[in-house]
Amino acid sequence: MSGNASTERLSRLLAMVPYLLTHQGIPVAEAAEHFGITEDDLVHDLELLFVCGTPGHLPDDLIDARWESGHVYLSNADPIARPARLAVDEAVALLVGLRTLAEVPGLHDREALEGALAKLSEATGEAGGAARAVAVDVSDSSSAAVLETARRALREHRRLHVSYLVPSRDERTERDVDPMRLVNVEGHWYLEGWCHRAEGVRLFRLDRVETAQVLDVDGTPPVQAESRDVATDLFRPSPEDLVVTVDLAPQAAWVVDYYPVESVQEAPEDAWEQATVRVRVRTADTSWVRRLLLRLGAGARVVDPPELAVQVREAAVAALARYA
Repeated sequence: MSGNASTERLSRLLAMVPYLLTHQGIPVAEAAEHFGITEDDLVHDLELLFVCGTPGHLPDDLIDARWESGHVYLSNADPIARPARLAVDEAVALLVGLRTLAEVPGLHDREALEGALAKLSEATGEAGGAARAVAVDVSDSSSAAVLETARRALREHRRLHVSYLVPSRDERTERDVDPMRLVNVEGHWYLEGWCHRAEGVRLFRLDRVETAQVLDVDGTPPVQAESRDVATDLFRPSPEDLVVTVDLAPQAAWVVDYYPVESVQEAPEDAWEQATVRVRVRTADTSWVRRLLLRLGAGARVVDPPELAVQVREAAVAALARYA
């Protein structure tokens, strides 16, 4: 059984126990129809419930399920059927999380979020009061004005004109963007949108947006604009990014397996004598490349761009000087 199927079945079993307790003698066919499963699936679930219960492993600790007559009877399941109750710290954490989530722009189901927040606040009583004293600041003060402008563009479905700094080239670019959403990753706000300059979906870190202006133009992204998974695909290379070429010695060859390299080839004959492979990476920000190269030490050398090689050498010399 797959992970999704197992999770779905567990959720169904947890819902099934209180339902069957309050519908004693329900026909097997009717119970199966209520849960949207076949009668055989229902019997399999009942067979599993029959060996479930509270710790102790004695007969009285297990759920008693009977269905041989064509009607379902359940007993000895009251502890499992009781509704779960949140501890104060759990309630506070959940309320703070919901209120923080409510501040995030671009949510599609805000009505459901606000409904859940209202019900939980009412149910938790004093815990709700404690949660109001706690706040999580997910804003970046350096880009607060840009963030508010981006929120407005999203809200009004308008195109956004931004002046954006590309760190890898130390270049300011002017772009028209159809906003898709705002996301906060590791404390930084990003605007995802369709960039008309690049003719593709791009992520713009808001603290690198120098100016932003809402245009009186419809900002609906084209049908081919698809959001990326920021959990795994935040730093997708762009054709505009800087290409870095590095030669790796054998002890540093593991980089190929752990970092998003664009190409790997055998080091040419005129390469650094210890090099075995030459890799190319494409990046909008060379800071992580510099940190990686310092970590690799004598296991790597920068081939291109030459200014990056100078930066790495100067950082290594400065680090060594601290030990003198």
